[in-house]
Amino acid sequence: MSEGCQGSDLTHLGVDGEVRMVDVSDKPVTPREATASALVTVRPAVLDQILGSSLPKGDALAAARIAGIQAAKRTSEWIPLCHPIALDWIGVEFSRTAGDTLSIACTVRACGRTGVEMEALTGVAVAALTVYDMAKSADRSMVIGRVRLERKSGGRSGVFDRSGDTPEGHG
Repeated sequence: MSEGCQGSDLTHLGVDGEVRMVDVSDKPVTPREATASALVTVRPAVLDQILGSSLPKGDALAAARIAGIQAAKRTSEWIPLCHPIALDWIGVEFSRTAGDTLSIACTVRACGRTGVEMEALTGVAVAALTVYDMAKSADRSMVIGRVRLERKSGGRSGVFDRSGDTPEGHG
């Protein structure tokens, strides 16, 4: 039996107030999917190099894709109370959304008892950090920003979809 919801809305606290992992053993296995995004603002000429795979360090997007996938797979090792999840698929995509902005999206799918939002957020954050690392010699003024959950589905809480929000995420 799960003791997580008895007497408290704080699911990561036990009855004595100690921090603990949530017991999901009573939850049904359902398809789960989450997409997170991040923006990297960089000088337009450097963004051209990133997108053209012509940075001195090599193909930044290939490195960032692999890094994002690896990070999503290892999320439970970095976020203390996350459950290890057998992930079925991870995708990392890149697009230029403005002259100086690279948009990164990480989508994660699994069938499980708990969601994959943290895996998507971890994947996109590490992908953005990898772009920074690969391009920092060309533009140390890059800014990584707006890391956020875009969409999630599956589980008891249903669907969350930010698509109707304002650019600041407060819509």
